[in-house]
Amino acid sequence: MQQLILGNLNYSSWSLRALLVLRTAGIAVNEEVLPLGVAGTKEKVIELTGQHRAPALVTDELIVHDSLAITEWAAEQVPAGKVWPADSTARARARSLCAEMHGGFLELKTHMGVDIRSRKPAPEMTDALKEEIERVIEIWTNTLDQFGGDGPFLFGAWSAADAFFMPVVTRFRTYGVSLP
Repeated sequence: MQQLILGNLNYSSWSLRALLVLRTAGIAVNEEVLPLGVAGTKEKVIELTGQHRAPALVTDELIVHDSLAITEWAAEQVPAGKVWPADSTARARARSLCAEMHGGFLELKTHMGVDIRSRKPAPEMTDALKEEIERVIEIWTNTLDQFGGDGPFLFGAWSAADAFFMPVVTRFRTYGVSLP
């Protein structure tokens, strides 16, 4: 059986994304959650995965590092439409949005760290941070308008895009960001 090595889910948006994708796609994995910032964690992750970052998916054949790569691996394990939208236009948009979230939003990630259980005062709203928050709202609004249909998720039915933006929802809640 596959093993998913995760960082603490309260703080690791990367781990949370991979776990949500695998669970929602119905892919059974043994989950091993390791504490972050604790002596010995880095060594344990290296022992289990050959590298020092989580998440990592360990299968009989390979080790898949990174939440986006794990998502793509998962999409190949299940029928079409379980991870990415079945429609090719929606699927391309979902992949594009996940890549944007994965590689961007550095102000948001830097100044509004994931801490799901806490409530904290909003950080200083610099122009760059405001722009990124506005971009997230723009993504959600436009995607729901174009692809949401009658479903409760960005593309109507659940997709990996929802997993990739879920930590942003928790950040907005943690820091009291008002949404339209």
